[in-house]
Amino acid sequence: MNLKIKKIISKKNKSKIICLTSYTKNYSEILDKYTDIILVGDSLGSVLYSFDTTKKVTLNMMIEHAKSVRQGVKKSLMVVDMPYNTYRNKTEALKNAKKIIKESKADAIKVEGGKKIIKIIEHLRKNKINVMGHLGILPQSHKGKFKYKGKTILERKNLLSDARLLQKSGVFSIVLECIETNLAKKITNELRIPTIGIGSSVNCDGQVLVTDDLIGLNLTSIKFVKSFYDIRKHINIAIKNFSKDVKSKKYPSKKFSY
Repeated sequence: MNLKIKKIISKKNKSKIICLTSYTKNYSEILDKYTDIILVGDSLGSVLYSFDTTKKVTLNMMIEHAKSVRQGVKKSLMVVDMPYNTYRNKTEALKNAKKIIKESKADAIKVEGGKKIIKIIEHLRKNKINVMGHLGILPQSHKGKFKYKGKTILERKNLLSDARLLQKSGVFSIVLECIETNLAKKITNELRIPTIGIGSSVNCDGQVLVTDDLIGLNLTSIKFVKSFYDIRKHINIAIKNFSKDVKSKKYPSKKFSY
């Protein structure tokens, strides 16, 4: 097992796991100082390309961004989302997972779902591919308005069952997206592997957010997103000052000219 993955698992019940998204080298160089996991998420579809669904994200998009991210990662575990329609069966999943890892040098891949993809995950694990799971809201297959999961007895039963199956299949951690607080706590307490929450309460073993959301670059009203900084304000100031100096011929001065 990857030493970085062993370290992630060892944090269970000891210290919170920090996970953030990155799509470029510049971001990952900064994140790597503070994170345990850097996720090259297919959220780049909406954040960078303004797609209305992650289903439009391609394998090549993920690989090219992952290659950039890899250049900035030294310490953290680097995980890459397998995009929609790239792991529909065991053969396809293994081929594409190998391609991602070979070309980007990622440490692991992430897939969405429970019981339906267990055989696929088991096949990946048999072939030495490190896998992170994802339960709750599944953006690649979700239809309609996003609503938190775990409201009904059946839903709770199925999510708990899926979490157990994922652990048995060999995933090293599971992202719990928008799962009801008490259920997230129950899943986290029962599993031996870490849970990474997003909109699933403080009870998870770690937390993940889209970096562009938490720095205020990507404007969103999603309930679980807290903006920790208004980076837009400072970008505005920088661009405004540049424009002002160019128009007044203060830039480029002799210092910045050959």
